[in-house]
Amino acid sequence: MPGNDGTAARRFHERTTHTPASVRTSGHALDWDVKPFPFKVYTDRPAIELPRSFAPATMDTLEAIAGAAAPEAPLDLERLAALLYLAAGVTRKKVYGQGVEVLFRAAASTGALYQTEVYVAAGEVAGLAPGLYHFCPGDFTLRRLRDEDVRGALAAAAADPALARRAATIALTAIYWRNTWKYQARGFRHLFWDSGTMLANVIAAGGALGLGPAIVTGFVDADANHVLGVDAQRETTLELVGIGPAGAPAPDPGPLPAIAHEILPLSSAEVDYPALREMVEASRLETPAAVRAWRGGAAPAPRPAAGARVTLPAPRAHAGRTLAETIQRRGSTRQFAPTPITSDDLATALWAATRPVPADVPSGLVELFLIVNAVEGVAPGAYRYLPHEHALETIEAGQFRERAGFLCLEQPIAAAAAAVIFFLAPLDALIARWGDRAYRLANLEAGLAGGRAYLAAYGGSFGASGLTFYDRLVVEFFAPASAGLDAIFVTALGQSVRAPRPPIIDRLSRARVE
Repeated sequence: MPGNDGTAARRFHERTTHTPASVRTSGHALDWDVKPFPFKVYTDRPAIELPRSFAPATMDTLEAIAGAAAPEAPLDLERLAALLYLAAGVTRKKVYGQGVEVLFRAAASTGALYQTEVYVAAGEVAGLAPGLYHFCPGDFTLRRLRDEDVRGALAAAAADPALARRAATIALTAIYWRNTWKYQARGFRHLFWDSGTMLANVIAAGGALGLGPAIVTGFVDADANHVLGVDAQRETTLELVGIGPAGAPAPDPGPLPAIAHEILPLSSAEVDYPALREMVEASRLETPAAVRAWRGGAAPAPRPAAGARVTLPAPRAHAGRTLAETIQRRGSTRQFAPTPITSDDLATALWAATRPVPADVPSGLVELFLIVNAVEGVAPGAYRYLPHEHALETIEAGQFRERAGFLCLEQPIAAAAAAVIFFLAPLDALIARWGDRAYRLANLEAGLAGGRAYLAAYGGSFGASGLTFYDRLVVEFFAPASAGLDAIFVTALGQSVRAPRPPIIDRLSRARVE
């Protein structure tokens, strides 16, 4: 049964593995004439403008990452607008040569392609009628797709009655073509890296706004897609998030008719990548009973460490910037300066990356390995982070700048970084417990961890950038400490080369994040 077999995940992982030979012989070139439009726009639904004066989100960045929660607050339209802005909003723009304008978002996305879409199943939201809505960051609006309160339908798909009691449910989906245009079938991995990065913002901002967010990764995919009205050949539901106070259960909407609203075409032509769609299909869950059987279980026990320990300083308790300020200044670093970061910086980023999140599956599914190039107080070398000890296990001392660059698809940015975090997972062990859907979980947790490292970096005084990599060569480099693991994701840390900050986008310069 899909979601339980496990063979498809292993096969897909190997099929989409990068090697020096595969990169050099791929023959893939970007067709700029069909680059997808970065926003999904429902052309037959009226736009509902969101408030441009947001609810307070003044919690310190590191306190929010640590899971500190503001007092529970009722969900109203202003608070919802704040959450949507801090998760997926357009934060600024930059104009490049020949007038090319690029809009930057609150959460990082691989290749700045932004394939993650956001829907809201609203029930008890003051100022917003119950129904299903799509959030468009481009014009900062909602468009109502269903008039029914569909929280109960999503809760039924998730086999989670508690979800029907939350004031609203956020649903994240991914449009395949918007990512596969550049990354081809390997884009399946990116769907969960990017939604994980966005969820890092959702969890931190939701807590800071008193909305108690909780992630749901297990649900009947076909049912969730039907509720949202997405075409599973092109877009699929990735995760659900319950937000707002719990109240009375949402009413049963009964059988929901199919919806297929008109949308603005993404591009004049699309290329299909069957391997990605086959992985989506193989990792689905088919019934609520299958969801209940799939959910639960424990993360693999921490593997013993054999190397010498390097004690890290305690992570900082405060970043000195509010979460809203951090998100508005965040941006993927494109060039690192030679200036080192401090051991406090590194310790805080590692601690932030490994915080547990409220979800229907356990955290702790990935391990963090590092190449340290320039960190004050930590000798250059290869390490494994031990979160339960908040220490580094030494794998090999030495200067590995060139190796870091080579492992990250021969990108100079990794060689210039102060430290590079490689997220590895015991994929076979995870598959044995969660089947093919475990592949979603491993990539999702790596994305979440990378997203929280981003927030810790930009909440402080340094930068971060997500990178791709040569899969098997990463594992071989960290051997034997990496035995039984697979490479999942990479985040580089360092001092950003300072460039003039692009202006906050004009239409949002009127917005106020307090």
